[in-house]
Amino acid sequence: MYNFTIPAVNTEKKAALLHKINHKTKPLGALGKLESLALQIGLVQNTLSPQLLRPSMLVFAADHGISQVGVSPYPQAVTAQMVGNFLQGGAAINVFTKQHQFELCVIDAGVNHQFEVNANLIDAKLSLGTANFLSQPAMTNAECLEAINRGTEITTTQIDKGSNILAFGEMGIGNTASASCLMSVLCNLPIEQCVGRGAGLDDNGLQHKITILKQALIYHALPNEDALKALTTFGGLEISMMVGGMLAAAERGVLIIVDGFISTAALLVAVKMQPNTIDCCIFAHCSDESGHRLMLQYLNAEPLLNLGLRLGEGTGAVLAYPLIVSAVNFLNEMASFESAGIAGKS
Repeated sequence: MYNFTIPAVNTEKKAALLHKINHKTKPLGALGKLESLALQIGLVQNTLSPQLLRPSMLVFAADHGISQVGVSPYPQAVTAQMVGNFLQGGAAINVFTKQHQFELCVIDAGVNHQFEVNANLIDAKLSLGTANFLSQPAMTNAECLEAINRGTEITTTQIDKGSNILAFGEMGIGNTASASCLMSVLCNLPIEQCVGRGAGLDDNGLQHKITILKQALIYHALPNEDALKALTTFGGLEISMMVGGMLAAAERGVLIIVDGFISTAALLVAVKMQPNTIDCCIFAHCSDESGHRLMLQYLNAEPLLNLGLRLGEGTGAVLAYPLIVSAVNFLNEMASFESAGIAGKS
């Protein structure tokens, strides 16, 4: 596996950035979260004049063995069908990335389907999905490490093309079950506080999902300090590739837009492995998936939006992007009291 070294963000320009923000033609703090966002972006890029270059959305797709025991109302085949929809341009993420001028990369991390060669699909398939973690680890240690490596390579390639802000999306029937177990183990919370309705379970389905996941957690009985072991046991190939991608982005000082429940679970693993990863993260929204708010609280994260979203695909991350642009633009383009000839607060 790649040996990541992610230092804390450089704060040498913090005072200068705060001075620039505070002397814009506005009352102190009047732009609220946009001000803290501008400060964060300036610190990550280590500049008083940050830029957002070639925004990219990486959507990783994979299947999950746990879906075989009824933790989702949809059959596993929907993963491949939705990847087909991405490739045809018909999904919500296609609409929003087009609207906000993101490059969209769709990655087959481990879908239980053999796709024809497609210029719009990155084939990183490791297997036809994970094992059912109810009775065995989802992946072998070698598979998990290789998935992290492939996510690192894909992300590094995108950065080398000029992207300095990346969003991570996902598709995989059953992946809220994986994310719930990762959250339960790594946040040391009862599974009942981590499980949601996923793609739309009714009350009976939700109770069945809780029962299944509780059995899996008891069976494996993992300590809560070993993030890699938790990822190998409960994770998905798409989640593991996102972990590698987020670590690679943070190591290069690239901004990461964190989407919903699944993406935040991937980040949780990455932060447990390399805590300074979180310095590069902008949290797009709080999803409607039960557990996401608690996970955000655990990470001390303040999301930009709360729209009741629970779609995944990276949709919330792209929808938050205009606010990120606004934070950079006010920092770079808004007049100061001095340049505008306006008297500041006495």
